[in-house]
Amino acid sequence: MFYVYVLRSTKDKSFYFGFTPDLRSRFVKHNAGLVRSTKFSRPWILVYYEAYRSKKDAIVREQQLKRFAKAFAMLKRRIHESIILQG
Repeated sequence: MFYVYVLRSTKDKSFYFGFTPDLRSRFVKHNAGLVRSTKFSRPWILVYYEAYRSKKDAIVREQQLKRFAKAFAMLKRRIHESIILQG
């Protein structure tokens, strides 16, 4: 399986979109500071993910979320309660 995921920073409330074949391991790496693009906004929470059998489908979806504001806006409306941070 391949996963497209959305993280939210509890520090600055920013979002990060990613793609990986091992979601658990990748999430641990983000919070351990081992991913250059996310290490300064730690800690992260996983707010959403999608699973794909095809690597190509997962990559296309990740690119949609990263490049097209409308795709992310639609997703945010669908998962509004999941992305609200407590505190």
